[in-house]
Amino acid sequence: MKSNKRIILLILVASLGYFVDIYDLILFNIIKKESLGSLHINADQYENVLFRWQMAGMLIGGIMWGILGDVKGRISVLFGSILLYSIANIANAFVTSVEAYKLCRLIAGIGLAGELGAAITLVGELMPQKNRGLGTMVIVTFGALGAVFAFFVAQHGSWITECLVSLTGRPLENWQTAYIVGGVLGLLLLLTRSGTYESSLFKSVATDSNVKLGNFFLLLRKHNRKKYLACIVIGLPVWFVIGILIALSHKFFPEILRGHSIQNGFLAIPTAEMVMWSYIGLSVGDLISGVLSQLLKSRKKVIYINLMGICIMGSLFLFGPAGTPDYYRLMAFSLGAVTGYWAIFVTNASEQFGTNIRSTVATTVPNFVRGGVLLITMGFEYFSSAFFNHTLFSFREYSVAAMIIGILCIAFAAWGTWYIEESFHKDLNYLELEQPKQTNQA
Repeated sequence: MKSNKRIILLILVASLGYFVDIYDLILFNIIKKESLGSLHINADQYENVLFRWQMAGMLIGGIMWGILGDVKGRISVLFGSILLYSIANIANAFVTSVEAYKLCRLIAGIGLAGELGAAITLVGELMPQKNRGLGTMVIVTFGALGAVFAFFVAQHGSWITECLVSLTGRPLENWQTAYIVGGVLGLLLLLTRSGTYESSLFKSVATDSNVKLGNFFLLLRKHNRKKYLACIVIGLPVWFVIGILIALSHKFFPEILRGHSIQNGFLAIPTAEMVMWSYIGLSVGDLISGVLSQLLKSRKKVIYINLMGICIMGSLFLFGPAGTPDYYRLMAFSLGAVTGYWAIFVTNASEQFGTNIRSTVATTVPNFVRGGVLLITMGFEYFSSAFFNHTLFSFREYSVAAMIIGILCIAFAAWGTWYIEESFHKDLNYLELEQPKQTNQA
């Protein structure tokens, strides 16, 4: 009974940690123009630069925290990452130059990279085999709502700013308050550390001097690298939808208007609002995917269902009939819902490899996918530029470019899902060897 209570506490802490993680991950995209304008920094010139610094931090942090999770333990990474991005958030509220902003985004990115992988690994190793998917489902389902909270704090948090100003006597703007709120929430989570405990699977291998822990290069060995790549590409469609269809929705609306002879401004839905509705959908989608995975007793079948949903909803969004603003809010929600397999995706990756490198896999895989957004957006920009004013596409260059990138992402994800083994019933009490045992498998 005591063990069950501690697992519930761990899931609660991990869920709140991921909530703050997503809050900060999305917050920059919501308040970047306001914050840069306040600092008299050219937003058009630096918003993408700062985003790349954050993504660079996440790639660095993905490898760093993953290895630390296998060497020092999952709990140390879970709380270490929360501490780092909380401090970076608070510091970000008081930057006065673009150089300081870059540094804060880099440090925040490093911190943001560690929480989810450590949480998924820890919960997967502590919970019973048949229920571990439910634990990770709760973490991601609740965590995705952090984006919704970020939207409301950024857009409607002036009363919080007024409270802080009256308490501190220091003038603050809403964007500063939004960063401070994220940092304080993270620091409060550190108070719960005493009630959590380390995975017994990790403890059993940590004391064995013959076991190599956190060896990232083991993933690049011939017998592992294809499986590792497959785990990564499965997540690409999620960030295609979030990074292209939702984040760049303002590029598609004018094409939809022209295609249906609708007056300009009819579809003037702020990108931040589209992001909010998509993350509400993601939360619902992750909940449905988690339950469906338990009912079907399969990770792979659920991923295939989601990929089909992305094909349908993506096509409808890009080439379907024009609708009212409420229709596109519903569309953003639906796109989020069909991409709600993030928990299944990370859980599946963690189940594919042994205890000695499981944290490394669970932490690097989602961050490499997030880093892949840069390649996805570069591909989108290339094709949209190539198709610009091409008579064949009748001013639908953005939609056609998105379609091509979407097809590629879904094709890679379908291959990755086909290649990996079904891991729903897999016993996680095993090690990844330097050389695989000889089997008759192809």
